[in-house]
Amino acid sequence: MNDISGTGLSILVRASKTFPQGILCTKLPDDNDPMDFPDVTIAEYGMGLNGDLVVWTSPQALPFSLSLIPGSEEEQAMAFLLEANRAAKGKKPAKDIITIVVNYPDGHKRVLKTGKIVSGPSGEGVASGGRLKTPTYGFVFENKS
Repeated sequence: MNDISGTGLSILVRASKTFPQGILCTKLPDDNDPMDFPDVTIAEYGMGLNGDLVVWTSPQALPFSLSLIPGSEEEQAMAFLLEANRAAKGKKPAKDIITIVVNYPDGHKRVLKTGKIVSGPSGEGVASGGRLKTPTYGFVFENKS
């Protein structure tokens, strides 16, 4: 039998300047996937004039998304991280280098290295049912281990 439970998952987000000690994220929502590793295309292909298949690979960034319970301490810290790294007129971004350590319930880990926070909500949204919308923060990484 394979037990594929995700209960007990924790995610440590380290930002080189803003949060060097890290933000331990365990306040994970019920209405949105807490984290996701979207598919990555690692190779391209084409057909030569005479029908010969050609393929090539090129490095690709590794996207990652993290959703947190709205208003939790962890979500507030993530909103602060997003704002600290947002460029704007008269404002210098922190230029944090992000490392994420995903701790799975079975004891194994996934480490995402040399990353950047790239997206997140610009404010607190509310769903039509009256519930605060679950914020999702997007990251991109150079490599993993």
